Amino acid sequence: MSERDQVHSLHDGHPHGLVHHHGHSHDHGDVFHSHAPAGKMKLAFFLTLTILVVELLGGWLSGSLALLSDAGHVLTDIAAIGLSWYAMRLSDKPANEGMTFGYYRAGILAAFVNGITLILITLWILWEAYGRFQHPEAIEPVWMFVSAGVGLAINLYLGLGMRHEENLNVQSAVLHMLGDAAASAGVIVGGVIILFTHWYALDPILSVLIALLIAYGAVRIVRQTVSVLMEGTPKGIEISKVVQAILSVGGIQHVHDLHVWTITSGRNALSCHVVVDGQMTVENVQHMLHDVEHKLAHLGIGHVTIQAEDPSHLHDDSLLCNGGLQDHHH
Repeated sequence: MSERDQVHSLHDGHPHGLVHHHGHSHDHGDVFHSHAPAGKMKLAFFLTLTILVVELLGGWLSGSLALLSDAGHVLTDIAAIGLSWYAMRLSDKPANEGMTFGYYRAGILAAFVNGITLILITLWILWEAYGRFQHPEAIEPVWMFVSAGVGLAINLYLGLGMRHEENLNVQSAVLHMLGDAAASAGVIVGGVIILFTHWYALDPILSVLIALLIAYGAVRIVRQTVSVLMEGTPKGIEISKVVQAILSVGGIQHVHDLHVWTITSGRNALSCHVVVDGQMTVENVQHMLHDVEHKLAHLGIGHVTIQAEDPSHLHDDSLLCNGGLQDHHH
């Protein structure tokens, strides 16, 4: 277990122990608390199940390979949304001795799996499109329109309703829904054109365009989740501004061993060592660290652990553990 994951406390009468701050007395745009809409995901699961039944029935009645293929796509979405829903419920479990940060990363893992699934779906769509270019299939469009229309309406309702959620897990599920909506719209538009022109090659062309759209979003989701799992610096957080904010608090002479990472979407954390005047009292240190916490909350960091040290304490002069960045304070 790394040092920043351990539970630290300020020893009575010793102003240079570790001080751990969780909350904040002011509202900073809900920096630390981010509640995932598990109820919406539950609704999405059952409505997507409805789409699957309708598209399987419509594909059977119309003989549309495109609609049956989209039903297979929907089946993977049901698995992805179900996984996201389960992960959200799991993330609500409280922290314990085995999982000191709780189960927040469950959502990130679900988002990663969803992103990989989307990439695999993209490859499958491209392969199917290649086959349809070689051997175009005639279709019966009426049932195809009805079934695809139901899928389009439900997916737009779900996807647009949750598109503003910052949670990566929800973003990946929304991407599934909007991808399905685009696929349904493509099936409808393609069906109309094919009905009047009999240009069957349009179906695989639309499939390729939809696949590229899904792939773009999927790669973005995977990159973001990998960054979280690798404990990379959160998006939108500039280390130089973090250091500047810490050093702007009176009494702090130096900062080193700095880490900034994401626990899960909307929950950024920081740990560092700061050098302070060795004559400061515990009360002085507490006030100083509260000021640091206040400034960091405005930068989007709500979980702060700081170790205070006096100037005589031996430490590395580099800002980061590996010495990759040099001290910003001269």
